Amino acid sequence: IDSDINSVYEKALKKVNLTKDDVRNMYVHKKSIDARKHNIKFVYSICVSLNENVKINKTNDISYKENYELDIKHGKAPMESKPIIVGFGPAGLFCAYILSKYGYNPIVIEQGKTVEERTKDVDLFFKMKIFNEKSNIQFGEGGAGTFSDGKLTTRINDKRCEYVLKTFNEFGADDKILYEAHPHIGTDHLKKIIVNMRNEIIKSGGTILFNTKVDDLIIKDNNVKGIITDDNEKIYSENVVLAIGHSSRQTYEMLRKYGIFMEKKAFSVGFRIEHKREFIDRGRYGRFYGNKNLEPAEYQFSYRKNNRGCYTFCMCPGGTVIASNSEENMVVTNGMSENKRDFDNSNSAVVASVLPEDFDNDIFSGIKFQRELEKKAFELGGKSYRAPSQLSRDFMNNIKSDKFLSVKPSYPIGTENCNFNDVFPKRINDILLEGLGSFESKLKGFSYGDGVLTGIETRTSSPVRITRNEEFNSISVKGLYPAGEGAGYAGGITSAAVDGIKIAEKIISIYKPFE
Repeated sequence: IDSDINSVYEKALKKVNLTKDDVRNMYVHKKSIDARKHNIKFVYSICVSLNENVKINKTNDISYKENYELDIKHGKAPMESKPIIVGFGPAGLFCAYILSKYGYNPIVIEQGKTVEERTKDVDLFFKMKIFNEKSNIQFGEGGAGTFSDGKLTTRINDKRCEYVLKTFNEFGADDKILYEAHPHIGTDHLKKIIVNMRNEIIKSGGTILFNTKVDDLIIKDNNVKGIITDDNEKIYSENVVLAIGHSSRQTYEMLRKYGIFMEKKAFSVGFRIEHKREFIDRGRYGRFYGNKNLEPAEYQFSYRKNNRGCYTFCMCPGGTVIASNSEENMVVTNGMSENKRDFDNSNSAVVASVLPEDFDNDIFSGIKFQRELEKKAFELGGKSYRAPSQLSRDFMNNIKSDKFLSVKPSYPIGTENCNFNDVFPKRINDILLEGLGSFESKLKGFSYGDGVLTGIETRTSSPVRITRNEEFNSISVKGLYPAGEGAGYAGGITSAAVDGIKIAEKIISIYKPFE
């Protein structure tokens, strides 16, 4: 598993019968690890710019790549008021960045605090259990992804993904996010990048109002006319982007008041599973464990039965399990890693499908179900924000844990022993048990070893979609643009950022920039 880049370049040129004199430039386009049967190999895709008049015969090993740039086309309609963006997570961040970059002077409304102040509030909650409903793991500058692994992988196939990676790189992310198959930034680096982007947005004409909550919309004749803040300030605009994030439950309630069409959607619930990082690394890398060229190991497992699945989600190598509730007297878990991924444990969500047909016709029945589980977790943790926890082997054997073994829960507020078999409805519990049984066959000791479960994981995605049309408008109100995860149109940092870019492009295509 030699990763000497010069050796890689030489092999690539030899493969296509070229010499160094034939190329103007070359760089790594994609790098991944093939770990099948512990025969570890690095797999590289090399991008080569040829000198003039050099020709090459195209084979199955060769494809052509164009450098992607945004296709910005300005509209002709005069913009009478600045566009408003509600929420400053990835969708809102990139929507604001594009609009400000091209002269549209957006106003961002964020109920939480700057990432610097938000970090203090999160630390205060972890250490003193003092919870701030407006500034926490879910709410504040950067959105929920700020306190995560900073994963940039996505299942969408959109050229704007490349633009997102390049933008993060421009504002401080490592070069390797441009070519790694599973790029990540890490929460420690992501915080700095978000600050850099915020400063650029302001420098380019944008305005960001922190500690400001949207309490109401101004709507006339099915057209949005602006918003009303929690200070009863009216800000007028005929373009309002709702980049609210997947946990903005009060905003959903406000939208229902206006009859804005929403629909139920599938999501997932479960818990976090933690192992020693060394256990995961050995299990994935075998005899190559400890090789200096290998990053902390990742895994992704899935199991399906009929129309319901169980899968690992948001895997955090060398990370921690964190407290991620957005409401008082609730317990919610998520995972977080720093850039180096060098903490003792590796963790991942293990979650099972929750389907719209599981509930009655109320579009908020999924949110009600989330809250019920989060409240139950709070009670199991002793009503002190401690999280319920259990040895994974005990969950498989339906035994309440009385102690942990080599793996100690990393949840920062502490844990209380429980039996998760008593927490979930049978349809969910059964698929979690079957899924973990399947994962054991893929990595021995994963489910029946000394791994620890900590819960409860409920915020995998929004249970609600704010339905929009082909113009990205709400189907109920013109000029209202549902965006990102909270609108049900993204799942993760990159896809949410791409969605924010698309909406910025749409607004730009209609209006002229401000003079």
